[in-house]
Amino acid sequence: MRLERRERTPRALLLGAPAGALLFTLAVTSLLVAWAGAPVGRAYALLLEGGFGSRFAWTETLTRATPLIFTGLAAAVAFRARLFNIGGEGQLYAGALAAVAVGGLHGGSGFDASPWLLLPLMMLAAAAAGALLLLGPALAKSRLGVDEVVTTLLLNFIVLLGVSALLDGPMKDPAAMGWPQSVAIQDALQLDRLIERSRAHSGLLGALAAALLLWGLLGRTTLGFEIRAVGANARAAAFAGLPVAAVQVKVALLSGAMAGLAGAVEVAGRAGYVTLDMATGVGYSGIVIAMLAALHPLGVVAAAVFVAGLLVGADSMSRAVNVPTYIADVIVAVALLAVLVATMLTQYRLRWR
Repeated sequence: MRLERRERTPRALLLGAPAGALLFTLAVTSLLVAWAGAPVGRAYALLLEGGFGSRFAWTETLTRATPLIFTGLAAAVAFRARLFNIGGEGQLYAGALAAVAVGGLHGGSGFDASPWLLLPLMMLAAAAAGALLLLGPALAKSRLGVDEVVTTLLLNFIVLLGVSALLDGPMKDPAAMGWPQSVAIQDALQLDRLIERSRAHSGLLGALAAALLLWGLLGRTTLGFEIRAVGANARAAAFAGLPVAAVQVKVALLSGAMAGLAGAVEVAGRAGYVTLDMATGVGYSGIVIAMLAALHPLGVVAAAVFVAGLLVGADSMSRAVNVPTYIADVIVAVALLAVLVATMLTQYRLRWR
């Protein structure tokens, strides 16, 4: 058996591949739900109802989706240029710390500035922190040929250990009664609520704007053409005269900035301060979301809402039928594998020899 590239992909296959991936995912995960001793149909109904079945469910899903959109965009734009950024988790926390360093300079520090000035500075600092964290691995790849998967992955652990040290040291909130958390940002820097009596905040609008801008950049600008060319074939792009190293550095700055903004939005929109468990796994989930969206910026929004809905709905399902909440992570992981295989089969066919 071997894989043979298709000369033409039938339209029916393009439409049926995602549906087949979804059915396969439901079939596989239903076995796990049944193994846990829960009725499969009721468990799935509770999962959907918990994530999308009410006003409260939708607001919680959108709140959970907001940082996922940013980290999904960070992974999508990097992967488009064959820069495999696995460091979204570290870049998110670097951005969160930078946001608190700017937005928390008040009170006894003597620093006083208008929120209209401080909020943009806070977001800019977060974007710069994430961008600079990815710049090193990008330069190491372009200059020395160092694998960015390894460097970005290891930087996650370095950053998280640094965050832990800072939260127990110079950035620790003295009013936290020993709990390892940073000082809080000013109340005036908290993002506005989109819906009353909910946690959905205006960071969602920023995430949607970022997706639209990135979609326009990739499809309508010279830089977007260069990113797509380098991602398709870097050697051919270099032969054609494109500055491959410079393009990857620009992509690294853009990708890291997106992940850093995720940290700032999470601080200003939901938490108010930094803790080690503030956004655990959001950076890694961004990779899954980018792959589910086929690296399309607008698809990232839909994939982020889908994944967030599963995560929120899993809590409701767990309480009702006693199924572990980790089933949501399994569903997302199986869905990713199924979509990748389905996408491959739209481009290749199996030949038996």
